[in-house]
Amino acid sequence: MHLRIKQNTNTPAYMQIYAALRRKIVCGAFPHGSRLPSKRELAHDCGVSIVTVEHAYQVLCDEGLCETRPRSGFYVRYTPESSFPLSEQIPEAATTDTTNTYHLDALPFSAVASHLRKVLLDQGEQILQKSPNNGCIELRKAICRYLARSRSIEVTPEQIVIGSGAEYLYGICIQMLGRDKIIALENPSYPKIQAVYEANGAICDPLKMDSEGIRPDALERTQAHILHVTPFNSFPSHITASGERRRLYLNWAKERDAVIIEDDYDSEFSLTGTAPETLFARSIEENVVYLTDT
Repeated sequence: MHLRIKQNTNTPAYMQIYAALRRKIVCGAFPHGSRLPSKRELAHDCGVSIVTVEHAYQVLCDEGLCETRPRSGFYVRYTPESSFPLSEQIPEAATTDTTNTYHLDALPFSAVASHLRKVLLDQGEQILQKSPNNGCIELRKAICRYLARSRSIEVTPEQIVIGSGAEYLYGICIQMLGRDKIIALENPSYPKIQAVYEANGAICDPLKMDSEGIRPDALERTQAHILHVTPFNSFPSHITASGERRRLYLNWAKERDAVIIEDDYDSEFSLTGTAPETLFARSIEENVVYLTDT
């Protein structure tokens, strides 16, 4: 099987291979149960690396069009009768309405439909049940595994609370820690943080910052026993706290028997590919509440 890879196009090679195989599967050139070309064979025919072909096959598997069998290869799963109806044409992202653009080249709708069907079959009527206030146990377990892998945070599902947005969780934090508390904040900081805390009866103490984070003298003079801090890319200053300043935050909390609310809203988008170590992971006092948008 020979596929011609176009070089003068913005479409990646793996997506070109995926699109060609998808068309052949949908039109019946590769019927249900048939074996697809091996990765090595297809890579040689197309003049690309095996990794490129692996990416193409992974998209097909995610879409439910084929499956991999150990030590055997890839086989077609798609049938017009039992699968989500597909067009031979590859869907393209909308361009007329820039406020409502769907990147279907990266996430085909049929892949979403395939996963939705699997959830319906696996869970049945259980998905109609109201979730617990702190989030369903399956999601909390998945978050625990993700935090352990990506952020070196070791927690149990019972420690995870899921909320509908950061502002809702700010309210949960102040209700849990006490509405009559003084809370130290970065100055400047995201305005909604102070607004939510004050709406819940707390007193906010904005602390001046320098290029490394909250200034030590400002941290020393505050009477607060709760510190809300954004160590990574604080908004709107875009200051990332230095390692020394992070140690200062933890020492301050230890000495005062205080609590730190670590607002880690942006570390998932670290340009270096490695998110900085969290205060939660560094702390040995169990006095850090880790809050993130994921």
